[in-house]
Amino acid sequence: MINITNENIDDIKNIINFEDEWKELLEVCLNCKKCGLYKTRTNLVFGKGSHSAKIMFIGEAPGETEDREGLPFVGRAGKLLDKYMYYFDFNLENVYIANMLKCRPPNNRDPQESEQDSCIDYLRLQTKLLNPKIIVCLGRISAMRIIKPDFRISSEHGKWFRKGEIHMTAVYHPSALLRDPPKKADALLDFKSVREKATELGLM
Repeated sequence: MINITNENIDDIKNIINFEDEWKELLEVCLNCKKCGLYKTRTNLVFGKGSHSAKIMFIGEAPGETEDREGLPFVGRAGKLLDKYMYYFDFNLENVYIANMLKCRPPNNRDPQESEQDSCIDYLRLQTKLLNPKIIVCLGRISAMRIIKPDFRISSEHGKWFRKGEIHMTAVYHPSALLRDPPKKADALLDFKSVREKATELGLM
């Protein structure tokens, strides 16, 4: 039970209001019909992790397992992501994980630009609530939308960009690593770079 005193009551009110904003955003997403993907989804995939995290991982869209369970990165690719995160001490207490799209595209196809346009404001609101210091794009599609439109994952993965106070980088999507295992060595170095940046910024 929280011990409420005159000294901490304002802080507690702010925490309650902050969590209410997350709940309101989730409710808006649950009722969204801005594109047709709501018709074919099983579950909304909103995000997971700490609402106080300053490190944010962003993928492109839910897959079949994510759609079934309602959480991002819980399938085979998610389990591989977990291994990288565990190795460098990232966990759901110090990161937040989301996708650009909250609903699964049929047959796990790439998100269409119109679908990205319909959903991107929800991601922006999540980002605004988090106010992260680091954003890690998982894969080419999220990097092209979030970092720059001509982003080339093969040559620019692991490089750092900055927008305002946010440091941004991209790593290979875990699904790409499953398809092309030799890229796992590059991913290891990229995650090492993320850990180093987090340490440099005093986040770890």
